[in-house]
Amino acid sequence: MSEPVTPRRPPVNKWLVTISVTFGTLMGAIDASIVNVAIPHLRGELGATVEEVTWVTTSFVIATVLVMPLTAFLGRLFGQKRIYLIALVLFLLGSMLCGMARSLSMMILARIVQGLGAGALQPTEQAILRQTFPPEEQGMASAVFGMAVVLGPAFGPTLGGYIIDNYSWPWIFYINLPVGAIAVLMVSRFVHEPEDIRAANQAAAATQRNNIDWTGIALLSVCLSTMQYVLEEGARNDWFESKLILSCAVVAVVTLVGFVWQELRAKAPVVDLSLFKNEVFSSGTLIGSVMFAMLMAMTFLLPLFMQEMLGFTATQSGLALMPRSLAMIVAMPIVGRLYNRVSPRLFISVGILLFVTSAYQMSHYTLDTSAKDVVSVLLLQGVAFACLFIPLTTVALSQIPRLKMADAAGLNSLLRQIGGSMGLAIFASLISRFATQARYGMTANLNHGRPELLMRLASLKQFLISHGSDLRSAEEGARRMLSGMLMQQSMILSFEKLFLLAGIAFLCVLPLVMFLRAPKLGAKQQGAVDVHIEV
Repeated sequence: MSEPVTPRRPPVNKWLVTISVTFGTLMGAIDASIVNVAIPHLRGELGATVEEVTWVTTSFVIATVLVMPLTAFLGRLFGQKRIYLIALVLFLLGSMLCGMARSLSMMILARIVQGLGAGALQPTEQAILRQTFPPEEQGMASAVFGMAVVLGPAFGPTLGGYIIDNYSWPWIFYINLPVGAIAVLMVSRFVHEPEDIRAANQAAAATQRNNIDWTGIALLSVCLSTMQYVLEEGARNDWFESKLILSCAVVAVVTLVGFVWQELRAKAPVVDLSLFKNEVFSSGTLIGSVMFAMLMAMTFLLPLFMQEMLGFTATQSGLALMPRSLAMIVAMPIVGRLYNRVSPRLFISVGILLFVTSAYQMSHYTLDTSAKDVVSVLLLQGVAFACLFIPLTTVALSQIPRLKMADAAGLNSLLRQIGGSMGLAIFASLISRFATQARYGMTANLNHGRPELLMRLASLKQFLISHGSDLRSAEEGARRMLSGMLMQQSMILSFEKLFLLAGIAFLCVLPLVMFLRAPKLGAKQQGAVDVHIEV
């Protein structure tokens, strides 16, 4: 007698699956930046110094980075859907503990739990969406994923500022609980692994359990932890002038070499480095890392410029950044729709050139720059990032076999996160260095016999005298005011140089676009996703 056939359940609407998995990723992306605006409140509440309270952010980022490359490994052992649910529950548990924390150690521990959950959400969602949408709609899948990943850091500080101003700091964590509960229910109900993916994972899991790559896991954990610590804390500790930073950098390099060697010879490697043999995946991932580095750098530099140079309040600078986010929201679905009709090379090239144009315009910012001038450039930059993120994410995974999609998504997310951290660390360090160089150059040209200098000092002195200062106080005050002007102008020159450097950095990756060949839809795609999502 033949065995009874288990009836196939009807497929779930792909948009229900999309909404279900996007909730978690969006929460994780927002929480990566929302805490930054609460740092002053946390210092007072937790009784921490400036140096100590930075661990609230650093611990979260390190935990997030640790998990990203391991999501495929864990998914094979426990199931892709189960890992996503566990990650959601960990994130919600960490959020609850963060809101309840009343000591620095408790807050750091809670942020680690939250980060471990957040780290698995992005790559798992990316893999699920690639398995859910048909080949001709992969651009839309990337558009949805892109809005969650890119807009999280953009909206996080504004949302955090509003919550803190109107409620109290624990609510920046408690707000995750109802949203996360809905996400857990929706994922449980609507998201299930396709049978072929489940069968392949079960077969691979048997090999993994018999050959668990503990050495690779240990080397990867040490490498990513020390590397991320260097990137997060290096600028605050004067980089390699600090013995701890230097030691961590050496450990990161040594363990990275050891990890690569181990993975190339392991029977069941914890991370599939052979994916980098695919030039499309490698090029797309590298350009994506540079893109995220520039996004994070600009997200850091622009509010600082507006507050320090233009006199904007924190709220005003946050609102001034909103047009870029709105431009991305509008442009991403359009780019996703057009993805199959326009070459991804063309989209990415246009995105790079638009970003370079916006960076060039920003390099001409002065103290007279208005909010209108800032907004017009940010709108252009928002369109640029939309043209970049969707084609990059889509084409980078276009030639990856679907059974290895989770591995590729984990590596793609990891390198994007590391790229963002590197961009932030490098540009934060260069601000003061460029300002010092500019001030030194201007000071060297200040000849006390120059008529222009004498006229400026005389004007300042006369101004102070007219406001009640005596002659001696006016002379001293005029020199202090001139010194302040020099410092202000040196900072302006520093920002201008950094904005221009961001554009040049993007131009350097333009040749890699030639490697981004998307497969034709008519052909059989290795990464194609003819999937039956079961309930």
